[in-house]
Amino acid sequence: MLGGGGFAGSHLVARHARDGEVAAPRRAELDLAEPDAVRAAVRELRPRAVFHLAAFSSPRLSWERPREALLGNVTMTLNVLDAVRAEASAATVVLVGSGQVYADTGSEPVTEDTPLEPLSPYAVSKAACDLLGAQQAAAHDMRVVRVRPFNHAGPRQSDEYVVSTLARQVAAAEVAGAGEALLRTGDTAAARDFTDVRDVVEAYALAAGAAPAAYNVCSGRCTSVAELIDLLRGVATVPIRHEVDPARLRARDARPIRGSHERLSAATGWAPRISLEQTIRDTLEWWREQLR
Repeated sequence: MLGGGGFAGSHLVARHARDGEVAAPRRAELDLAEPDAVRAAVRELRPRAVFHLAAFSSPRLSWERPREALLGNVTMTLNVLDAVRAEASAATVVLVGSGQVYADTGSEPVTEDTPLEPLSPYAVSKAACDLLGAQQAAAHDMRVVRVRPFNHAGPRQSDEYVVSTLARQVAAAEVAGAGEALLRTGDTAAARDFTDVRDVVEAYALAAGAAPAAYNVCSGRCTSVAELIDLLRGVATVPIRHEVDPARLRARDARPIRGSHERLSAATGWAPRISLEQTIRDTLEWWREQLR
């Protein structure tokens, strides 16, 4: 597993170890920008499946560091694909992309056949990696499964992301004994298609056994920041007050696109099972534990 120390990766490691389907993945430092090192690691491990989750993963920071996002993500992906082709050609590669690659379809859910129209350097890098995976699979008869997750949230997520930053602000007020939690946000009308990270990694695990193709990983519904705040009010132990912070308003915010997971469900039986309410409750409790 590549990227096993990150947010989704750590949950995928835990999923495999908990269910006992495979041995817990070995943990080691590996520079994916070094092709010889990647090839040597694959040669040594001889994997049946490779989950590639490592990436420059911040859409916001990609505007400030576009070269790192674009070249870094494509280079790492090419090195992984080349190494698997040379050293473990029968292995399945699960490439983790992004739902941000799609064009806006208005109110209709996007499917895997929706045209790609990435709007941030991060999204461009993910579209390029997705296309690279498809090209390498076709050219070299490799098993490459491309998953396109939409927004995911849950315990252990960085507070750079909306659900986690809201939960952290509430937990900080609770732990400090404040009389209220003041939430500072950007546009509260901004909406995303959220899925619990534990459902997301279950999708990745199941997708490894699916036919090589692209698969959306999503809930199929959009939730606004205002709705997230209301859900937090239901589980917080202090009153919540809200202010719009001009510094958090984004001129180029992501579009409120929702996805369809019908293809993945048909191929694997997967469907999201954890409610957004539970995701928020668990994320808040995780932040309470971190801040105590």
